[in-house]
Amino acid sequence: MAISKVLLYYAFAPIPDPDAIRLWQRDLCESLNLRGRILISRDGFNGTVGGELNAMKIYRRKTREYPAFRDIDFKWSEGSGLDESGASLDFPRLSVKVRDEVVSFGVPDEVEVDAGGVIGGGEHLKPEELHELMDARGDEVVFFDGRNAWEARIGHFANAVIPDVRTSKDFIAELDSGKYDALKDKPVVTYCTGGIRCELLSAMMKKRGFSEVYQMDGGIVRYGEKYGNDGYWQGSLAIFDGREVMDFGINPKVLSTCDSCGMPTARLANCTEPACRKRLLCCQECESVSCREHSRESTRK
Repeated sequence: MAISKVLLYYAFAPIPDPDAIRLWQRDLCESLNLRGRILISRDGFNGTVGGELNAMKIYRRKTREYPAFRDIDFKWSEGSGLDESGASLDFPRLSVKVRDEVVSFGVPDEVEVDAGGVIGGGEHLKPEELHELMDARGDEVVFFDGRNAWEARIGHFANAVIPDVRTSKDFIAELDSGKYDALKDKPVVTYCTGGIRCELLSAMMKKRGFSEVYQMDGGIVRYGEKYGNDGYWQGSLAIFDGREVMDFGINPKVLSTCDSCGMPTARLANCTEPACRKRLLCCQECESVSCREHSRESTRK
């Protein structure tokens, strides 16, 4: 029986010809019947792809043949299955694009990379090293969520600072607002899904005067693989494919409630208004949910 897998990965390195990498990656994925999303910029490479296990192994090996991608940390997870053609059910299509930034913080000129990755970023902490820091510094340590606020609703690190942002571009205004200046002399641990957003965020924080900044090496995914539901992570992880949510153990803590009826849930859904891009929480009983703005519009109609 064919096994379905999903790979999450990124690399920061100078890319002299992003469009050549785009063509190579598209051809490679198409030859292996893989689907997913890949973004390439002059500073790096970020992707999530899904497909049959052996095809995914070939993809990983071939991608690592490019010198700048040799040390990519590929994160494996279980896929939802394969369709009749053998393609992943977790992605509707293959998308490979070149962008100014692999993560859209809106400051491409502020990002500096070399062969070693992002210049001036925070110190990487492996999951066990995070626990050593917590044992040594305890309540001094501040977890800083590097994701969109809706992602943190279903899961986050204990007592984390969760910025009120809807997109990555909102982080710059948040950091420049002064509301986090009291954290500039504290040990701050940034985290995100797989590590790419907090890699950039930690560098931006250091440029703005945060003196002791760390980043969760491998992101929440690597931490969850190590500690499951027994560490500082609480709840479920929002992911960007057809699976929607990932858990690291049986019966994770449910942190939030349905936006329609108030029942506990970690089930994500889009607003019922097609043009609205808000991500909401909706239990199975409610099936669908509208944001406050479009709920009011429906009532008026």
